[in-house]
Amino acid sequence: MKIVSKNILLAATLASIGGAAFAQNAVVAKAGDVVPYVIDQRGLVAKSGFGLCWRTGYWTPAAAESVMYGQFPIGCECDKDLMPKAKCEPPAPAAPAAAPAAAPKPAAEKVTLAADALFDFNKADLRPEGKAKLDDVASKIKSIKLEVIIAVGHADRIGKDAYNQKLSEQRSASVKAYLVSKGVEANRVYAEGKGETQPKTGDTCGKSEVKSKKLIDCLQPDRRVDIEIIGTKM
Repeated sequence: MKIVSKNILLAATLASIGGAAFAQNAVVAKAGDVVPYVIDQRGLVAKSGFGLCWRTGYWTPAAAESVMYGQFPIGCECDKDLMPKAKCEPPAPAAPAAAPAAAPKPAAEKVTLAADALFDFNKADLRPEGKAKLDDVASKIKSIKLEVIIAVGHADRIGKDAYNQKLSEQRSASVKAYLVSKGVEANRVYAEGKGETQPKTGDTCGKSEVKSKKLIDCLQPDRRVDIEIIGTKM
């Protein structure tokens, strides 16, 4: 799991710390603490449709262990394999007790935009077809109570790693800016770039690094932004 460089929803979460009544599994932090994972409006850890957490730029092993999530460190919810085993196990009960009701999880709806409708080679500007796709996304958002939108940009393998990383970030930023222009709150959209590290094409385009029209056309699916919408159905 990659440590993200931007803080999302953290300010809203910290503003509610101190005196607010949280759900049993909500974040419990002291003034001055930093929260190492993305938190939704209810104080719960936000997760993808695959059950994965997103780290904030404040993530460290120490922060994952120091901030509590209910009766356990928040790292037990998201990075249990990195936590001391004793920290994540409840004490042996003196007598059998009824299991507490699980906190309701938000319904997640994942939307992946078609790669060939978003970006041309070496560009971060949305195509008209890409804008039409995002218009559809903005329309879908109206049917849910939005928690967060994750926009992850990608690039093909042509060019240097550092350049492709920046290009992927610019592509996700373009998607965020367009969604904001359609009325989505900016603090609900988290944008990041993965560079060329997650290609869709795999080995189907060969191993050549020589830029050619044939290779550029073949690698089109890698020039994309994946979008995931997380919210509760109304």
